[in-house]
Amino acid sequence: MTGSPPTPFARRVSRRSIALAVVAALVAVLAVAVTGSPAQAAATLLSQGKTATASSVENAGAPASAAVDGDTGTRWSSAAADPQWLQVDLGAAATISQVILNWETAYATAYQIQTSTDGTNWTSIRSTTTGAGGTETLSVTGTGRYVRVYGTQRATQYGYSLWEFQVYGTAGTADAGCGTTNAALNKTATASSTENSGTPASAAVDGSTGTRWSSAAADPQWLQVDLGSSQSICGVQLSWETAYATAYQIQVSTDGTNWTSVHSTTTGPGATELITLSGTGRYIRMYGTQRATQYGYSLWEFQVFTTGTTTPPSDGSVLLSYGKPATASTYQDSANCSGCTPAKAFDEDPATRWATSDATGWVDPGWIAVDLGATAHIDKVVLQWDPAYATAYQIQVSSDGTNWTSIYSTTTGKGFKETLTVDGNGRYVRMYGTARGTAYGYSLWTFDVYGTGGNPTAPPALPPDPGNPEHLVWSDEFNAASGTTPDSSKWTADAGAGVNNELEYYTDNKNAYQDGNGNLVLEARKEVTPGSSCPMDPLSGSTTCQYTSGRINTSDHFNFTYGHVEARIKVTGTQGLWPAFWLLGSNFKTGTPWPNCGEIDIMEHVGKVADTVYSTIHAPAYFGAAGYGLPYTVAGSDFASAFHTYALDWDSGHMTFSVDGNAFFTVERSTLEQTRGPWVYDHPFYIILNNAVGGDWPGAPDASTVFPQKMLIDYVRVSQ
Repeated sequence: MTGSPPTPFARRVSRRSIALAVVAALVAVLAVAVTGSPAQAAATLLSQGKTATASSVENAGAPASAAVDGDTGTRWSSAAADPQWLQVDLGAAATISQVILNWETAYATAYQIQTSTDGTNWTSIRSTTTGAGGTETLSVTGTGRYVRVYGTQRATQYGYSLWEFQVYGTAGTADAGCGTTNAALNKTATASSTENSGTPASAAVDGSTGTRWSSAAADPQWLQVDLGSSQSICGVQLSWETAYATAYQIQVSTDGTNWTSVHSTTTGPGATELITLSGTGRYIRMYGTQRATQYGYSLWEFQVFTTGTTTPPSDGSVLLSYGKPATASTYQDSANCSGCTPAKAFDEDPATRWATSDATGWVDPGWIAVDLGATAHIDKVVLQWDPAYATAYQIQVSSDGTNWTSIYSTTTGKGFKETLTVDGNGRYVRMYGTARGTAYGYSLWTFDVYGTGGNPTAPPALPPDPGNPEHLVWSDEFNAASGTTPDSSKWTADAGAGVNNELEYYTDNKNAYQDGNGNLVLEARKEVTPGSSCPMDPLSGSTTCQYTSGRINTSDHFNFTYGHVEARIKVTGTQGLWPAFWLLGSNFKTGTPWPNCGEIDIMEHVGKVADTVYSTIHAPAYFGAAGYGLPYTVAGSDFASAFHTYALDWDSGHMTFSVDGNAFFTVERSTLEQTRGPWVYDHPFYIILNNAVGGDWPGAPDASTVFPQKMLIDYVRVSQ
């Protein structure tokens, strides 16, 4: 959905082959050991709301996540076979002192409680062959990041089923969090084979979403990266092309000859796989032993993450240009780029930009310069271009702002984000463009100058990344009595007409109420509501609303930056309906226009496409139909037939979107900046829930549409 877009919002179209990037803020894996110490009295519930997976699920209504959601009315249930397991990722290693199993009738007579450092190698800390069912409270002693119940004998002919799986203990801390920088980027890569000269090993570590490595069509095959020095490796992301591996290992080595496996699977799902692991080595490789297709193995990107931190430059290089006086050949101030002055390139606001005048500035040359306040040594320049970029330009320095010396020159500028290593001295620095990449002028979102000296002003600090582990900071479980409106201490009604040519009128919570069964209802109805604020009906031309619905937000109560946010929702599913769960930049409420404020659509569904939901982000350089996103499709299904959990994991470098625990779309900041435009998501956002009728994307209701339509929300939770 959109806040107040100036252009129609259409269905997003994304290439199947977009290479996805790493999930935000992997956590370091600590060692597991069975200890002889007694259980701690001050145990804390560690498992609630954490990521849960299982060997199988009976159906979509009984997912693994239901056993750790704190709701005794939802459950996980497995297939009717032995063995089966349910596991929870606590987010960091912890000392485990107690496990509570709240069984449904289908319980285990024989099972183990197991812990693991990596989710692959398991240690049993409790075992029984006389499980009694009901609620079993087990005292245990062990440590680990992952905990699972591993059932080996069922008490009934059905599977295994748990209302709740609760793990108690003392949360651990990660001494060194897993970094968010791709340690493999542009490192030396080799492979067992290549399909052809256009798919070399290096293409899997070049940071490009449009290049790939592919192997010969035989088993085994491998791709290996030399990290340059021994590293503590904590995570890998594999962005597969269609030719993926079902069976493979991740291996590490100190010498590139002798290898140790740190992850192994025979059930690789393809697409994008995030793997949390623990190992040390200079070399790391993907060693494939079974292909999913008749073709070889093919990776868009092979990313590696380590526990090392980025060391600041030893020479003290800092950002020198923030907030400094700027001048330019011309600047634009019109409806298409209002107030696009040179200062906007140096304000560290990724949603504002400088552009040459649309009346006199779409010519060559064009330039923008900054006064650093004092003489400085310049060693790096970062340019974040708008689509109006330079193919030929120079970076120049000057002591007086009049006489210029070139310290960098190119005739092959590619636009988007360019990071330039330079070496020069001066008080003034400018970009001097001599050939434009488009028919338009020159435009920069950001022009950052780094070095020593000058008279720098420190830019505002980024918000802190989420904790490790994350903890619940806000939630609404919607457990009030039937007919109760949304909690006014948490939600505000967004009354009035919708946007995007929607046809409904959002009422002041007359269409938003709790059902007494633990759900919030946003009900879309076909009913006449006269009023001048109604949208015009496209058929009758009337400004009398034919539909009403509900839209609520947290803007007056809860705003947050980064973290894990999720909601369990049963969407509406008839032609013309458009339910959504999304975030909008909080500065929208204080005058920053859309899309400059940023928008994060965690889930959108349109009734005419029953088996698909969509996740998309919007910013000034990519919005509306050009928003950056992907669909999540379960072919032949109907998302409106059951509850599903829609989630976002978000930090300063990444966003990962998931449905029912299945991560399907990851945005990596560095990739976004190099292929789409600025990242505008380092500030507070608020939550919106709405159930729209009509609009540019879903189209209007027709003769097949059924009213009323109820969007049900079981809960909304945020952890940081």
